[in-house]
Amino acid sequence: MNADLRWPRLVACVVGIAATAALASACGGGGSSQAAKDPPLQKYSGQYVSFDYPAAWKALQFRRPVELHSFPLVYLSTQAIHSPCSTQGNVTTCGWPVKRLQPGGVLAVWQLPYAPPCPGCSGPTGKLVRIGGRSATRQVLAGGACHAIGADRTIEVTVKSSVEFMACLRGPNLAQNERRVDSLLKSTHFPQSGSGTSS
Repeated sequence: MNADLRWPRLVACVVGIAATAALASACGGGGSSQAAKDPPLQKYSGQYVSFDYPAAWKALQFRRPVELHSFPLVYLSTQAIHSPCSTQGNVTTCGWPVKRLQPGGVLAVWQLPYAPPCPGCSGPTGKLVRIGGRSATRQVLAGGACHAIGADRTIEVTVKSSVEFMACLRGPNLAQNERRVDSLLKSTHFPQSGSGTSS
C-alpha cells in the first residue's frame, strides 16, 4: 500500500524536475531568446544616409529613372523586393516594390523629398525627435499610406532639410518590428557630402 502511495509522489517529483529543466532551458539559456531580439546587422552606406539594419532583410538600392521627380535611395524588406518602376515607351510609372506585405512583414524606404518645402506651407507633423543629430518628426499611423500593400502600421520620419523615411509594418509582431525600425533610426548617420545641414 505504501509503495502505491509513493509512486504518484515519485511521478510528481519527476514531472516537477522535467518542468524545471524545461523552464531553465527556455529562460535561463537566454542566448536564443536574445538572438531573436537582436538579429545580426548589416550596414548600408550611401551618399545621403548610412544605417544598420537586420542582415536577414533584403536591400534594393534604387536606380532613379530620369523622368522621376522623387528619388528613393534604398528599399528594405523582410521579403523579396523588385524594382518599383516600369517603362512603356517614354512613360515610366512607379509603385511599390512588393505587391503585398506578408504576415509579420516590413517594408522600409529612405528617399529624398519629393520637392523642397514651399514658402508658407505647413511642415510635417508628428513627434519631434533627433535622427543622426538632426531635427526630425516621427509619426505612427494605423494603416496610413502603407495600407495599400496590406500593412497595419505606417511609420513616417522626416529629417529637417534632408531625407525622408517610411516603414510599413504588418502584424503579427508589430511591436518587435517597430523596435527594429527604431534601432535602425538610432544607428542612422548623414555623411557630410549628403543633402542637408545639421540643426
